[in-house]
Amino acid sequence: MKKAVVLVSGGLDSCVTAAVAKDLGYNLCLLHVNYGQLTEKRELRAFNDIAEYYNVNEKLIVDISYLKEIGGSALTDENIDVEEGSLNRVGIPKTYVPFRNANILSIATAWAEVIKAEKIFIGAVEEDSSGYPDCRKVFYDAFNNLLKVGINPENDIEIITPLIELKKRDIVLLGKKLNAPLHLTWSCYKSEDLACGNCDSCFLRLRGFKEANVKDPIKYITYPKFYDTI
Repeated sequence: MKKAVVLVSGGLDSCVTAAVAKDLGYNLCLLHVNYGQLTEKRELRAFNDIAEYYNVNEKLIVDISYLKEIGGSALTDENIDVEEGSLNRVGIPKTYVPFRNANILSIATAWAEVIKAEKIFIGAVEEDSSGYPDCRKVFYDAFNNLLKVGINPENDIEIITPLIELKKRDIVLLGKKLNAPLHLTWSCYKSEDLACGNCDSCFLRLRGFKEANVKDPIKYITYPKFYDTI
C-alpha cells in the first residue's frame, strides 16, 4: 500500500490533512515535532489521540528543541508575549517560529526516503492564516524543486498541501465530510487546559467553525467579541 508521511501537530489543519491523505488511499505515517513550544505537551497528546483514532502503526516523534534555544518567537521564548488575536493583522506576527517548517520538512523528507513514502502531506494554509512566510504556496513549490535535486534519485517524493488555498470554514466542512476527529485537535498557542480564545490561532479556528455553522467541540476560557456577530 502506498505510504504518505503526514505532518501532524495536533491542530485542526493537520488533522484534516491526515483525513485527506487517508481518503486518497495512503497508508498514514504520522510525524510530530516537539520544538519547545508553549503548548508542547497538549499538542503531543492531540497527536497521539489522532494517531490512535486512525490506528497508525508508523509514527515518529522528534525533538528539535534547538528552535527554543534559537528563540525569536513568542511560541518558544517566554520573554516574548503572545499577541492578542487579530483577524486583520498586517505583517508577520510574533508567533512566527523562524524557518520552522523548513526544519520539519527536512526531517519528513529524510524519514520518507527511509520508509519509501511517496508523498509528504502538510496542512499549511496561506489563504486564511496568521501570515507566516513558510505557509505560502511559493515556499512549498520551491521545496519541491529542492527535492528534485537533493534526495536519492531512486526516490520520488512530493510535498502535498491540500489546504493551502482554503478558508478555515472550508477546512472545517472538509473535516466533517471526511469524519476527521476534530474533537481531538488542539489549536491554542497559549493554554494547555482550556483554549484561551484570545490568540490568533483561536480566533481563526473559532471564525472557521462559526462560518461553517458547526459547533467547535473544544472548550474555551473566553470567546472573542466577533464570535457572536458572525
